[in-house]
Amino acid sequence: MIGDQLRALRTRRGLSLRALAAETGLSATLLSQVERGVTEPSLSTLRRLAGAFGESVASLFEDESAPQVWISRPGERSVLRGPKGRIGYERLTPGNGQLEVLRAVLEPGEAISEEPWSHASLECAFVLAGALTVELDGRPRTVCTGEAITFDSRLAHRYVNRSADRAEFLVSVTPPSP
Repeated sequence: MIGDQLRALRTRRGLSLRALAAETGLSATLLSQVERGVTEPSLSTLRRLAGAFGESVASLFEDESAPQVWISRPGERSVLRGPKGRIGYERLTPGNGQLEVLRAVLEPGEAISEEPWSHASLECAFVLAGALTVELDGRPRTVCTGEAITFDSRLAHRYVNRSADRAEFLVSVTPPSP
């Protein structure tokens, strides 16, 4: 559970909830709720926490006792929320710090974030259904069902559904980014 991992990281570093809150700009109340499993952290929150711990977002999900073979089942997957809860990414891979595979759905007109962002990784998006616009370094590129786009994530990017139909896609990121 993400809350248990966050509590372990925080206590190993000798931080109180208030000290971690001050370091991340998050509220101690939110951090407490995440640690207790009362609320799911947004992707933005996870990035702030990962940065504070000097870890990748994927490492926040690591379970050192995790098996070498892992089956991802619907309803049992953790969900990463985009900025302001705009989109939920289902984690299809265990957090091993090497590869992150996420599944996402964007309804018509939705975007993963208000603004493009960048991180030091290699990213691939494969469209399962619909059409996805990938804004990449200020230029829109349309990727349709069955197509994939791979790019250097240091280029500012975001995913947008500019079509009239729902877009479902997979995103693979290596290494996972904070």
